[in-house]
Amino acid sequence: MNIEIRTDKNIQNSDRLITYVRDELNQEFQRYSEKITSFSVHLSDENGAKGGDDDIQCMIEARPAGLKPVVVHHRGHNVDTAIHGAIDRVKRSLEHVIEKSANPRAPQPEFVDADEE
Repeated sequence: MNIEIRTDKNIQNSDRLITYVRDELNQEFQRYSEKITSFSVHLSDENGAKGGDDDIQCMIEARPAGLKPVVVHHRGHNVDTAIHGAIDRVKRSLEHVIEKSANPRAPQPEFVDADEE
């Protein structure tokens, strides 16, 4: 599983941040490691030095093998909140996409015709 991490000019990209994000993604998606080919994580600070509520944005693009990419965004008041919010969203989305691809046509419930009763 390939993990790429990028930041804008307002967020300091460091080895510590890269290790942290990789560890969090590997921990959360360990069971799907064979089904996901790569993650692309982009962190940005929309207001820069001005600050503000929920101005840190984390965008995660996940590429499941053989399926269309899944992209999610989450805003938070700090980098940690933004990363965890985005990881939670991408996890729910990937579980849905992978489950749907594994069982594309779930049996539909049969309805009893009102005239037959």
